Amino acid sequence: MKEQVTAKLRHLRMSPRKVRLLIGLIRGLKVDEAVSQLENNQKHASRPVLKLLLSAVANARENNNLKEETLVVKTAFVDEAPALHRWMPRAMGSASPLKKRGSHVTVVLEGEANEGKKVKKENKKVAKEDKKEDKAVKNEEKVDKKTENK
Repeated sequence: MKEQVTAKLRHLRMSPRKVRLLIGLIRGLKVDEAVSQLENNQKHASRPVLKLLLSAVANARENNNLKEETLVVKTAFVDEAPALHRWMPRAMGSASPLKKRGSHVTVVLEGEANEGKKVKKENKKVAKEDKKEDKAVKNEEKVDKKTENK
């Protein structure tokens, strides 16, 4: 059965128009092909997008127990982040507005689960109870030693 994994990069200080060029390259590719595309690309946005893609792969492998070989970039899109408003000085004491744009990048991977069982982390409450039992046993041993010495 196919499962999906999502990774998001928010508030990237790069124009969405420039990031969309790279996202269009990797959409629909297998993960290893997408990684090679991004590694060999000269665009400035390739480094953060590559980092995001590798993060999504790690999420799929560690959290969802998916096979790396089967992972495909199902969807990838770029939304606009809030723009920073700045001013550029112009002639005769005037100023013109600048919008420093940002991006929110989302990558969704799809792949098949491994055959093995999912390993769930132990419940924290169980661990705390074990610690309490250990302390109780140690306290009993201390009391026994004190009574033996008398």
